[in-house]
Amino acid sequence: MPNIISITDLSKTYESGFTALKGVNLDIRRGEILALLGPNGAGKTTLISIVCGIVNATAGRVRVDGHDNVANYREARSLIGLVPQELTTDAFESVWATVSFSRGLFGKPPNPAYIEKILKDLSLWDKKDSKIMMLSGGMKRRLLIAKALSHEPQILFLDEPTAGVDVNLRKDMWSLVRTLQQSGVTIILTTHYIEEAQEMADRIGVINKGELVLVEEKHELMRKLGKKQLTLQLQQAVETVPPELAAYGLVLAHGGLELTYTYDSQDEQVDITALLATLQQTGIKFKDIHTTQSSLEDIFVSLVKDAS
Repeated sequence: MPNIISITDLSKTYESGFTALKGVNLDIRRGEILALLGPNGAGKTTLISIVCGIVNATAGRVRVDGHDNVANYREARSLIGLVPQELTTDAFESVWATVSFSRGLFGKPPNPAYIEKILKDLSLWDKKDSKIMMLSGGMKRRLLIAKALSHEPQILFLDEPTAGVDVNLRKDMWSLVRTLQQSGVTIILTTHYIEEAQEMADRIGVINKGELVLVEEKHELMRKLGKKQLTLQLQQAVETVPPELAAYGLVLAHGGLELTYTYDSQDEQVDITALLATLQQTGIKFKDIHTTQSSLEDIFVSLVKDAS
């Protein structure tokens, strides 16, 4: 799949001396959903702002569908829709007027049918004549998406798109994002909701302290970094783990009634059958067994901790 955005050696240091980005290299594929995860202050919003031409980079370059976003700013920016974190809208304007105005800012001719479709897709059609000040927080969030889509961009940046909205609206937005992707739009989102990235993204990028820790296919990331846990519920409590089982690093819990074994599912040296056989030899009997696998949240926390 060809790249629609190429970011090369991108750095940003503010006048205060704070370095927000350090030599970031990232290629974003046409038509994918890329989720950028990172703690507060990691550099996610700075990265988006530079790509969108809102903030100037200290070093490096960005190309958007072949256009340098500095030398060919208008061409690059016309391809991008941005949904910012902040709910910044003209409170006294109507929904229809503000979305139509956003389209005009990019030199696009009026297209009432397209504006109508956007508002209907975002469940805003019945509010088209309402003043923005009369909208709920969730509706204002949808309105920001409508404004970002008004000029028919090929790329959509969503900076914390579901922050402060309820679960039902969040799921509605997930559905909308998938529909946009199916229509050919490339989507880059930042989020604090790990389940949002796990639900929607094709690839996951992790940023910490201005550095891109990794970019990986979501399923490959889960496969490579996910740990599994085997939990044995014992028939009778034991006080200590027998020395014969020391090599497995078992953890005793629940008053001696539970043994937990954490292992790498990709490690060919792991032998669950041998573990169970050794348990039997030591006289420990179990009544139930179940396994769990690390979530994306577990992996994210581990990556950020390791990079700190």
